[in-house]
Amino acid sequence: MDEALKQLLTLGRGYFEKKQYSQAEKYLTQVVEQNQSFADVYNMLGIVYHDAGQFARAQRAFEAALRINPAYTDAALNLAVIYNDLGKYSEAKQVYQAALTRQRTSPNHIDPYVKGKIANMYSEIADVFSSSGMLDEAIGEYRRALGLCPTFVDIRLKLADACRDKGDHAESLAQFDEILKINPNYLPGRVHYGIALYSAGRREDAVRCWEDVLERNPGNRSAEMYLNLVKDNTKDNTKVDQP
Repeated sequence: MDEALKQLLTLGRGYFEKKQYSQAEKYLTQVVEQNQSFADVYNMLGIVYHDAGQFARAQRAFEAALRINPAYTDAALNLAVIYNDLGKYSEAKQVYQAALTRQRTSPNHIDPYVKGKIANMYSEIADVFSSSGMLDEAIGEYRRALGLCPTFVDIRLKLADACRDKGDHAESLAQFDEILKINPNYLPGRVHYGIALYSAGRREDAVRCWEDVLERNPGNRSAEMYLNLVKDNTKDNTKVDQP
């Protein structure tokens, strides 16, 4: 997930939790315009629309949430309420009964939104360990986070950096390879990949990595900075470090 989209999600969820629905709607609609894979965003929008009396829009939002995640109990119950409000009593009963059945058959199922929240909590704990120099503990927490949400490339980048700082270059580079498989356009991953390559003694590969970033994103300040540092290093043997 890129940082701009992550920021929209954070703002939208924050306003939603405060029940400032008009503000929440502004950010959440921007999220679904860019990415239609977040079931919880559609569920929140459904609640916002229902609160505003826009039942048809609420119905479509809850239905979208269930298409993404058929086991999303909250969205199913919210859809049942909407069907009931619209006089679709048989549909309401059907959705409600299906939600109860899924709860009984999958009692240990964790909703993706909850998984994401827990993963980010593990990541925040890992950040504290990392900043304190406790790299083994940090790596353990980052791995716990990724066990829940393996596609969170921002967390995987932190894991890769921690492995690099520990001196485990092979594992660091393997994590960066995985990041670029998940999201080839994740530029922070490519920039930090260059740092990991340089730290592993692969200077030419690092230079090519940063040059590739500049081809994809001309004027990228981080890539330009590291390339300049590498050039300076040929003169005074200074090291390239993460800021």
